[in-house]
Amino acid sequence: MAGDFRWGAVALLVTLAGCSLAPNYVPPSLTTPVAYTNMGPWTPASPADTKSRGAWWLIYDDATLSRLETELDASNPTLAIALSRYDQAQQAVNQAEAAEYPQIDVFASGTQNRQSDHRPLRVNGPDYYENDLLQGSFSYELDLWGRVRNTVAAGKDEAQATKDDAASVQLSLEATLADAYFNLRGLDAQEALLTKTVAAYARALQLTQAQHGGGIVSGLDVGQAQTQYDTAQAQLTDVIAARALFQNAIASLVGVPAPSFSLPPNSALPLPPAIPVAAPSVLLERRPDVAAAERRAAEANAQIGVARAAFFPTVSIDASGGFESDGGGVNLLNLSNSMWSLGPSLALTVFDGGFRKAAVKIAVDQFNQASEAYRATALTAFQEVENELALCNDLAVEAAQQNAAVAAADHTLSLSLDLYTEGAVTYLNVVTSQTADLDAQSAALAVATRRLVSSVDLVRALGGGWKG
Repeated sequence: MAGDFRWGAVALLVTLAGCSLAPNYVPPSLTTPVAYTNMGPWTPASPADTKSRGAWWLIYDDATLSRLETELDASNPTLAIALSRYDQAQQAVNQAEAAEYPQIDVFASGTQNRQSDHRPLRVNGPDYYENDLLQGSFSYELDLWGRVRNTVAAGKDEAQATKDDAASVQLSLEATLADAYFNLRGLDAQEALLTKTVAAYARALQLTQAQHGGGIVSGLDVGQAQTQYDTAQAQLTDVIAARALFQNAIASLVGVPAPSFSLPPNSALPLPPAIPVAAPSVLLERRPDVAAAERRAAEANAQIGVARAAFFPTVSIDASGGFESDGGGVNLLNLSNSMWSLGPSLALTVFDGGFRKAAVKIAVDQFNQASEAYRATALTAFQEVENELALCNDLAVEAAQQNAAVAAADHTLSLSLDLYTEGAVTYLNVVTSQTADLDAQSAALAVATRRLVSSVDLVRALGGGWKG
């Protein structure tokens, strides 16, 4: 009867194995905006978040950038660390899942022994004896309260969050590379402009020197022309120095020592891409940092179930069996040498001074923190997209205005040179026109560079572009 009762209890416990003490998980609530304020002239789009973002930099149609981005994905050490952490999290999930299966152990030994003459409570027996043992054991914890299942669920959520962390690192590194690349190309364009300007100022200096030699102009004109020339040369040197810093940054990003890396100058800036904007609700799924924050909220929710399960008994089914003999030429595997043990076991902490109660409160607090972290991350994401949309829109307008300023400055400079040659104006008018023209062209190149960089930052804010 006792055996029937024991196994009946086991059957009842097995039917309870589907219980879980974790709260039903609902993603933290967040008010999603209907649309962005700074939509500009762009067309709304709905990219498929389940598809790979792929090589988002192809929108710039720049072969050198594409090559560098590919090298970064293959060789950047920071990205390699992030991917290794994801692999580590996956292995932690495998460890947690192992608890869902029985543990089976096998043990064998063959020893020669001597028993002490003065062993406490010694009974009669040989002083010298042999002990041969072959034993196996089986143990399986019944997951009645969902402790194991919630631990596995939490591990899977953490692994997914770690994967999203790696995606965030990858996207950040790729965008940082694109930022550095476009800044470098902007400096290439500035260098080309200043090289051309230095040559023009050299010709103007020669003209004033010739006119001064003929007594047509004063030494003041020569001094002004010399100042313009030397200033432009100094600006050119500064641009070359700044370019080297961006080149070195790109070298580190692609995993190459800076002294071994170089990019040939290319003053042609690509056009900023046409930017369709994802719907706000899609952003929550595309941004890997937002996804990681949501998964960590789910993980914290599962950990509440793990903490609650500690209030209930741990029940397991244990079995062991094997063969044991004292040697003497007897076959170890003889049935008479067999032994076995079979039955359930139960363990329950009766008093712990409030340790488990505090553990549940800690788990709830961690869930609340993770939920607020998710909301904060999502709000930051919306802010960043709004900021970059505004910047892209305003820079497009500024570029048109600056190009008009360049055209006007070019015309003014041409007129002032003609008038100066005819003696109608002083060289100060030429200097003023030259300065205004160079400033306008430099500003136009700076705006063009900023438009490219801001489009990259918008790609980053949207979680990897807008094409599925």
